Amino acid sequence: MCQALLVEVADIAAAHGAHGVQTVRLRIGPLSGMDAALLETAWPLASAGSVAQGAQLQVENLPVRVRCRDCDAESAAEPSCLLCGACGGYRTQLLSGDEMLLVGVELVTES
Repeated sequence: MCQALLVEVADIAAAHGAHGVQTVRLRIGPLSGMDAALLETAWPLASAGSVAQGAQLQVENLPVRVRCRDCDAESAAEPSCLLCGACGGYRTQLLSGDEMLLVGVELVTES
């Protein structure tokens, strides 16, 4: 996953004529299948020798949110129990919590 992220970051840096990356910001939901702590641990090693070498990786953990198909309420839910927070119903639609989003890249363009 780090390698795919680095390819995306390198493409963004190249498109903007940057020679380095200072910060990479991600939003990760608990249902994304990505372990944020593992990603943060792997980042320095994976980014070594790339345009993002030394860049800070900032990860924002997103909550799980659902919409109830019975009462139409939106509420937070536990990753292991996607019940409606309003009526307790089980017929819910996942609104967020399964994403991994690259939300920002702070580039270095000056020498």
